Amino acid sequence: MSEQEKIVKESKIEVKVGLNKENVPVGIRWRADDNPEGQQYLDAKGMLLSFFDLNSRDTLRIDLWTEDLQVMEMDRMVYHTLKGLSETYVRSTGNKELAGQMLQFAQYFGEKTEVLPPSKKE
Repeated sequence: MSEQEKIVKESKIEVKVGLNKENVPVGIRWRADDNPEGQQYLDAKGMLLSFFDLNSRDTLRIDLWTEDLQVMEMDRMVYHTLKGLSETYVRSTGNKELAGQMLQFAQYFGEKTEVLPPSKKE
């Protein structure tokens, strides 16, 4: 069965990026057909988008953030991305050991950037 024959539904995700005169993002808006919150565009200050390319077998990325994204906001976004990647990794591979180590690093990152309070050492 071809990939096209397996598709029973399509869903669209749209991203709009507003640029200033220097082509620096000043606004990011997105919407998704399947968003349970509705069809309206939602505002964002940053985005990290990755595609695994079938032919090159490499990851193609689009990382954008607006000029007003503060460092502490980027720290928070990276922390949640690292945590989410560890959850995605364990769901897709079942490798709990490596996912646990990734989660430990996310925790370390969160504490070092003060996104999280320091762990209490006993």
